[in-house]
Amino acid sequence: MRTEPEYYQGRAKGGGPDPSWSLGHLPWPEVGRILATDPRLILPVGALVQHGPHLPLGTNTFIAERVAQEVSQCSRTLLAPTFHYGVWNSGKESYAGSTGIERKTLHRALNEVLAKWEDDGIQEFILLTAYQHEPHLDALLMAMTSSAITTVVNIFTIEVGDLLEASPLSEHGGELETSLMLYLAPSLVRIGQAADVAADPRTYRRYAQGRVATPPPGSRGTLGFPSRASTEKGEAIFYRYVESLSEVLFGEASPGEGSGG
Repeated sequence: MRTEPEYYQGRAKGGGPDPSWSLGHLPWPEVGRILATDPRLILPVGALVQHGPHLPLGTNTFIAERVAQEVSQCSRTLLAPTFHYGVWNSGKESYAGSTGIERKTLHRALNEVLAKWEDDGIQEFILLTAYQHEPHLDALLMAMTSSAITTVVNIFTIEVGDLLEASPLSEHGGELETSLMLYLAPSLVRIGQAADVAADPRTYRRYAQGRVATPPPGSRGTLGFPSRASTEKGEAIFYRYVESLSEVLFGEASPGEGSGG
C-alpha cells in the first residue's frame, strides 16, 4: 500500500482543482501575470460515454480531470476547465445518457478556443484525455494554432501493465478504469453490477477504431475484467500517471515520486 506524501493527502478523492492554478477560478489580471512567466495551459478533454452498468457515464472525464488537476499542481501550470464532450458513435444500441459530437465538431471547437487563448499569450497547450476512441484522438491530434505548440496525451498509453492482472490494452470499463474509479470516486462505482467480458485484441481494436459502435454481443457495454479491480490498484495507477506526466511533460518529478508501497 502506497504511503501518500503530505502534499497529496485528501486530494485525489477530494473536490476540485487548486484555485491558484485553475483558469476558471482566477480573474483576468492574475491569469495575465501567470502567463507572463509560464505561458502553458493544460486542457483536459473528456467524454460522456457508457462504461457498463457499474461505472458512471463520465468515467473518462473524471479520470482525465483528476489527473490533469494533480499534474497542474505538481508543475504549477494553469489548468483550463474540462471539455466534457468527446467523439462518440452510438450505433444502433441505446445506452441512455451517452452522447458525443462529431470529429469535425470537436476539432473545430478546439481550434477556436485554442486560437483565442493563443491571442492571450499562451505558447503551449497540453491536451489530456483518458478516452481511447480513435476518432476522438484524431480530432485532438488535428488541433492546432498559428504558432503555439500543441501536445496531445492519451493518459492510457502510459505503461501500467505491471500493476494489473489483465492487459489494459483490450478493455473498456474493465480492471483499469474500474480500479481508478474505486480509488477516485468509490461512491460512484456499483461493483455488484460489474460483469467480466473477455475480448481478444482484434475485437477491441475494431471497437476502439469506431468500426463497430458497440461491444460484442453478450456485453452490457464493457470489455475486460472489472471483477479484478481494487482501490489499491487504482491508487498505484493514478500516481503512476501523475508522476510520469509531471516528469515527461515538465521535466520534474511529482512530490509523490519515490514514496514506497
